[in-house]
Amino acid sequence: MIAAPELQTEFHYTQDTDTRFSSETDFDDPDGRNAIIGKGKAKKGKKGPGEKGKGVGKGAGRMNGHHQENGMENVMLFEVVRLGKSAMQSVVDDWIESYKYDRDVALLDLINFFIQCSGCKGVVTGEMFRNMQNSEIIRKMTEEFDEDSGDYPLTMAGPQWKKFKSSFCEFIGVLVRQCQYSIIYDEYMMDTVISLLTGLSDSQVRAFRHTSTLAAMKLMTALVNVALNLSINMDNTQRQYEAERNKMIGKRANDRLELLLQKRKELQENQDEIENMMNAIFKGVFVHRYRDAIAEIRAICIEEIGVWMKMYSDAFLNDSYLKYVGWTMHDKQGEVRLKCLTALQGLYYNRELNAKLELFTSRFKDRIVSMTLDKEYDVAVQAIKLLTLVLHSSDEVLTAEDCESVYHLVYSAHRPVAVAAGEFLFKKLFSHRDPEDDSMPKRRGRQSVNANLIKTTVFFFLESELHEHAAYLVDSMWDCAGEILKDWECMISLLLDEPLPGEEALTDRQETALIEIMLCTIRQAAECHPPVGRGTGKRVLTAKEKKTQLDDRTRMTELFAISLPALLAKYSVDAEKVTNLLQVPQFFDLEIYTTGRLEKHLDSLLRQIREIVEKHTDTDVLEACSKTYHSLCNEEFTIFNRVDIARSQLLDEQVDKFNRLLEDFLQEGEDPDEDDAYQVLSTLKRITAFHNAHDLSKWDLFTSNYKLLNTGIENGDMPEQIVIHALQCTHYVILWSLAKVSEGTSKKEDMLILRKQMRAFCLMCQRYLTSVNTAVKEQAFTILCDLLLIFSHQIISGGREALEPLVYTPEASLQSDLLNFILDHVFIDQDEDSNSTDGQQDDEAGKIEALHKRRNLLAAYCKLIIYNVVEINTGADIFKQYMRYYNDYGDIIKETMSKTRQIDKIQCAKTLILSLQQLFNEMLSDLGPSFDRSSSAFCGIKELARRFSLTFGLDQLKTREAIAMLHKDGIEFAFKEPNPQGEGHPPLNLAFLDILSEFSSKLMRQDKRTVHMYLERFMTFQMALQREDCWLPLISYRNSLQAGGDDDTMSVVSGISSRGSSVRSKKAKPATGKRKLPEGKTESSSSSEVWMNREQSMQTPIMMPSPHLTSTIMREPKRLRPEESYMGTPQPQHHQTPMDYNRRGTGLMEDDEEPIVEDVMMSSEGRIEDLNEGMDFDTMDIDLPPSKNRRERSELKPDFFDPASIMDESVRSTHFLGYDAFQR
Repeated sequence: MIAAPELQTEFHYTQDTDTRFSSETDFDDPDGRNAIIGKGKAKKGKKGPGEKGKGVGKGAGRMNGHHQENGMENVMLFEVVRLGKSAMQSVVDDWIESYKYDRDVALLDLINFFIQCSGCKGVVTGEMFRNMQNSEIIRKMTEEFDEDSGDYPLTMAGPQWKKFKSSFCEFIGVLVRQCQYSIIYDEYMMDTVISLLTGLSDSQVRAFRHTSTLAAMKLMTALVNVALNLSINMDNTQRQYEAERNKMIGKRANDRLELLLQKRKELQENQDEIENMMNAIFKGVFVHRYRDAIAEIRAICIEEIGVWMKMYSDAFLNDSYLKYVGWTMHDKQGEVRLKCLTALQGLYYNRELNAKLELFTSRFKDRIVSMTLDKEYDVAVQAIKLLTLVLHSSDEVLTAEDCESVYHLVYSAHRPVAVAAGEFLFKKLFSHRDPEDDSMPKRRGRQSVNANLIKTTVFFFLESELHEHAAYLVDSMWDCAGEILKDWECMISLLLDEPLPGEEALTDRQETALIEIMLCTIRQAAECHPPVGRGTGKRVLTAKEKKTQLDDRTRMTELFAISLPALLAKYSVDAEKVTNLLQVPQFFDLEIYTTGRLEKHLDSLLRQIREIVEKHTDTDVLEACSKTYHSLCNEEFTIFNRVDIARSQLLDEQVDKFNRLLEDFLQEGEDPDEDDAYQVLSTLKRITAFHNAHDLSKWDLFTSNYKLLNTGIENGDMPEQIVIHALQCTHYVILWSLAKVSEGTSKKEDMLILRKQMRAFCLMCQRYLTSVNTAVKEQAFTILCDLLLIFSHQIISGGREALEPLVYTPEASLQSDLLNFILDHVFIDQDEDSNSTDGQQDDEAGKIEALHKRRNLLAAYCKLIIYNVVEINTGADIFKQYMRYYNDYGDIIKETMSKTRQIDKIQCAKTLILSLQQLFNEMLSDLGPSFDRSSSAFCGIKELARRFSLTFGLDQLKTREAIAMLHKDGIEFAFKEPNPQGEGHPPLNLAFLDILSEFSSKLMRQDKRTVHMYLERFMTFQMALQREDCWLPLISYRNSLQAGGDDDTMSVVSGISSRGSSVRSKKAKPATGKRKLPEGKTESSSSSEVWMNREQSMQTPIMMPSPHLTSTIMREPKRLRPEESYMGTPQPQHHQTPMDYNRRGTGLMEDDEEPIVEDVMMSSEGRIEDLNEGMDFDTMDIDLPPSKNRRERSELKPDFFDPASIMDESVRSTHFLGYDAFQR
């Protein structure tokens, strides 16, 4: 029998103690070890069933040699479980037969089975089984463990190990189930197994600990099931006994009473045995492993205790066991927190258990609510679902603040979180229906049951104050409230019908919100996928979903084809309502107009759209009308001709009106009438909006718009909006012409005309870049960037060589104008921008919108750099702003650098060094040549150089030539301007070498020598002798190159010291022990061949060594890398300093504290003092005190108890679409 590690004496169960797994149970041993069974003796000297006098000697004989018989059975048992192909019950039955024949040999097979399941290649022999203690056997098995791989069956990948865990757990469950009537009570088999698993669960080897903990927990679960069956049998026996005893004396059967008493006694003894076993496992394994260093082990413990509480709630569902789940909800690993929530869900789902959960709910409710913002989305989803179950069990548990913290998650960008929050919202707000509503006959329209629920949705939407994101609210509630949200008949009735007597009518704001929600429900039903920003893309619909989609579209089309004209007529003057209503036809099934004989309603719809176009000038309304016409003008349907005629009539009138008004407007000269200008602008807006979606080439709009733009340039007093829309309309003309030419059906003359119009329009836009009005300049810039990108050399790719005449390369003057625009209008402070936009940037939303606009302008120009439309070196003016405007444009600039490096590494490096040179020249012009190198301007340039250096990555081979070229340009720039005072003074740009030294670490070692030799070509003999502070940049740069033999990141001081020491004592060997290159030899460098002649470098005179000195600009000492710090400070291998738990008092839940999960393995081995000291794990009846202020206890970990830190560390930042919308 295998004994527990701590026990030196034998131990067996005491039968006269009354031990129960209930709230009255008292665990006396704080360490939990005395409950572990040692080498047990059979009770009263009895032998096991079927033993027939066979002892260990038999088993030992079978273990001789190569363990042929026993080893084969052992391997077969492991292989059967691993493969999972055989019926587990037959496997267990075979083992039971073997146990009845010789229990020692069978147990030895079972012991080796657990050892093998842990991945250990060792075998426990009969000799070891008889003579060695538990700790000795485990130590022996640990020595035979395969240390080459950290994998073991529970963690191995591959199909053969995929089902191992489930088969392993099934084997244990079936084993206990098949042995529950006799073998488990023989005080031998279970003693041995529990002792083995307890010892293994305390091992330092993760594989032993993980496997044995899983086995012990599954064994405990099986025993709980046995205990539950015993409890049921005892209750039945007691009822039978009471019924028999209550009979009249004449009818009472005394023999039956004695049998029932005997049966009850046997059941009681068996239950005592089972409870002793469960006590041993709980105190010997669970209490220690639920706070193991390995998250998987902690998760196993929490998962199983949830099963026990759900399976046998009378014994386990009390605060003494619930507290372990409550504490572990603070675990730092998401998978463990997830197991806590799923365990609790199984309990809260059963309403009969709610009374036993009241104290736990009041104690840990706040933690559960906070977990809805968990950084792990899966945990957040389960936390919301748990709160939904809590809400379902009682409405009074959650406060209004608790509910509101969940409500806003319906706008989360993560769909599972939003859907869970939507279900919570539905349960809270919509599930309380009047019982009378179900009994009354179903009513339709605004009298239906859903009317009040739809109103409630509108009220919630308005109170949430995220009015631009109704689509996300609808998507969140679609799964649980789809039938309500698709009650379009009720929504139409609420908008069109008069309110009932006593009913309060919807306000204008509520009607707007209802129309927006209605549009979102129509889109969701027609498209069947989440809105943008939520979800990974369109998924393939099932046959049932496709049928639902078709049915919804048909019903929606039939309803709105009739009612939409009336809705448009009622709200025709309200731009916001009309804009949403006009989008409804885009989701119609247009065939319904023909099959349903609804042509007259189509005519009514077209009339309403025409009136809206003539009545409105709002861009959103006009674009919605244009898109609606585009959706209705589908040649596949028979209604196309009817819609096409209406569209042509509308556009004919608008174009004729525009030409007529424009002619009169241009004839008025320098003093145009305001009314005429307004008429021109309104008509131009309508034409521009329609030209976006419809080809208006037959009306020749280019000539009229070009004439209008040319007049604006000549006179300079053209209204801003007219110019903006004229530019946009002309842009559409160019794009539609390109589309026709690209199809290949046009004539050659059309391409020549397009080429001429495009170039003329680009020149016109360039002229407008110098306009006084900012909005006009921004429009001209955006259009120019688009046209240059479209008509660049990319246009001929993909087999479109015929379009080569259209390729347009911008001239230097145009590139300069574009760059100047960016510098003047993008890289500005917020205050400057506020002044330039007529004071409309006072509020925060205005500032965000302005920033969004500037980001778009910068991105448009950066695309020109990335696609090689403009010279890459123009990016120097952009890159130099990287640090100053990092918060606003850092991501755009960094991506631009990355893309340009992919195009041309060398040219990108030259651009980076050029940007640093430009900043250096600007600094010289501001501060003069005698500037202070500790000034903020110089330090800022150095920091920018450091950031640039980091963008090159760690692969020096890929960037070798680029870095070498960067150093070459930097050296040439540093010596470019000689000092006017003579050669004894440093060159004016010499300080640039201090900046250049930031890139020295990116040079390969052999390239450092080459660069150093190139540097010496620019140095004179006198320069090497200088020691003044003004020459420090040269000294620092030289040492950064010379330090490469030992360490690429060596500091200036260490570089100087190593250089000097090598000169003073050539016999001294470096302490690092690294091989240095011979001084007379130079390794070949591919980068050196690019930009320097090897023969010339060999003629460079040898410089004197750099002097030793101390400077105020020396770099900070290099931080030790992690491996260096570990090498310098030896770390203990088996344990860390244990946490002091003495502050916790005598009770586990005293002072509102939980055991904190530490990154240490809670093991008895190597323990300075028992980590459980001061933690009374055995005190089972403990009341849960009300929560206290956790922040008063500074010694506790803040991430478990401080709500502020929860928001920072264990809570993800939920992406609310309303806050991040400007980034899209």
